[in-house]
Amino acid sequence: MHLTRFTDYALRVLLYLAVKGEERATIGEIADTYAISRNHLMKIVQELNQKGYLEATRGKHGGLRLKRDPASITLGGLVRDTENDMALVECFRDDNACVVTPSCKLRPILNEALGAFLQVLDDYTLADLLEGRSAGLSRLMRIPVSTADH
Repeated sequence: MHLTRFTDYALRVLLYLAVKGEERATIGEIADTYAISRNHLMKIVQELNQKGYLEATRGKHGGLRLKRDPASITLGGLVRDTENDMALVECFRDDNACVVTPSCKLRPILNEALGAFLQVLDDYTLADLLEGRSAGLSRLMRIPVSTADH
């Protein structure tokens, strides 16, 4: 299983906002922290906003912050919301043309494995990623500790 950059960056955005706490962040500062294209990050932020993970406010006092409590954001839910194609192999797709599909046992095995993968991610939340690590993450992200103390 390979997660797309979109999902990877979505996780990073939410982690950054969780460390930042109630203080708003900008796309620019997140992009600079992770050395990610601002244009690419704008698409990710837009989708995370539409899906209710964060709130984006425009204007002089605008910015981004989490819309939900980090403890309510499961990693499995985020992966499901950001991965467009969870088809591990051709036979998972609607346009399956594999000739051995009717007699192949691979599909149910891989489907079970995918379910197990997502179940493990469902057991963890964004808050779990912060547990005991907020100060260290703040330093690495160059966020002043006073804003990350929560």
